[in-house]
Amino acid sequence: MSFSLKPTCLSFAVSCMCLVASAQAADPPKQLGPTEGALDIIAWPGYIERGETDKNYDWVTQFEKDTGCKVNVKTAATSDEMVSLMAKGGYDLVTASGDASLRLIFGKRVQPINPDLIPNWKNLDERLTDAPWHTVNGQHFGTPYQWGPNLLMYNTKLFKQAPDSWSVVFEETTLADGKSNKGRVQAYDGPIYIADAALYLKSAKPELGIQDPYQLTEAQYAAALELLRKQHSLVHRYWHDATVQMSDFKNEGVAAASTWGYMANTLQAEKQPVATVVPKEGVTGWADTTMLHVDAKHPNCAYKWMNWSLEPKLQGDLAAWFGSLPVVAKGCTSSELLGPGGCTTNGYDQFDKIAFWKTPEAQGGKFVPYSRWTQDYIAIMGGR
Repeated sequence: MSFSLKPTCLSFAVSCMCLVASAQAADPPKQLGPTEGALDIIAWPGYIERGETDKNYDWVTQFEKDTGCKVNVKTAATSDEMVSLMAKGGYDLVTASGDASLRLIFGKRVQPINPDLIPNWKNLDERLTDAPWHTVNGQHFGTPYQWGPNLLMYNTKLFKQAPDSWSVVFEETTLADGKSNKGRVQAYDGPIYIADAALYLKSAKPELGIQDPYQLTEAQYAAALELLRKQHSLVHRYWHDATVQMSDFKNEGVAAASTWGYMANTLQAEKQPVATVVPKEGVTGWADTTMLHVDAKHPNCAYKWMNWSLEPKLQGDLAAWFGSLPVVAKGCTSSELLGPGGCTTNGYDQFDKIAFWKTPEAQGGKFVPYSRWTQDYIAIMGGR
């Protein structure tokens, strides 16, 4: 997997004025035409289900019957992979997280949308309607899809009580079996994980003065890299594949890792000894947006999908499957699969406590830009 990025405004190394200027885009369509019969989507694993894994989770079949749009899905494991695939083209939609969405907007890989052509837009959670990761200069560049926290998952047999700090993945410690956690923790395989280290340091070393884990001065950034280099000796694997992480918890003796609700829910359904917690330092998180490629071949099917994706039952079913949260409030009460307490369990009321993924910007040289994050994290994963 390549983490290289095409330079856009010097890869966020200049001021926001440059970014705003480069975000100008053509006006979105005023009306829709006939559907084209197909739809190509880049999505996170588990995001677009047609009942093949579990027949209860299917929000594709009915859409295809109603619209005649055959859905084709290409899964991607990281935001950088999504950006790369969108740069190559050939796709209509992508379920982009906040650390990819602005890169896609300012790189002119996606086009603004017209919410008037999406009747279900009115159902959106107002916390997400004008979110800065998909709204620029008053224009919307996609429809919110799901959101959630990056949780700490741990093996309940290796912890006498639930860990309350991210220190269990960043610092060497002795587990309940009397052995070190060395070689038994995982870190995320993506440069945005530097923010997780910064969030931990915000509490562990307040003298650094970290305010925003995505806006780091040179000194703060250096401290985060030092922590991650030290962590390298503890890491069993830098994970990006949900299936592989689940297998590692079941078969490789992994004790703790950052994770998504999807993996935790799946493992718990298989009666595996895992649980999750929001540590005292807080969590990073993601809010994903369905974005339309600037050269989409099937824009009418794409608009139909964006509207369909905001149906309350679909939103609730998806949240139940992925361990995430609906972007439509009614999704919390419209899915038997999610159940009446599903949104509470998944963290619906924790929105304001999550440091959502976003692309680090230099802001006139005050902070370290994402281009540096990319280069340095590759080196860290390689043990350098």
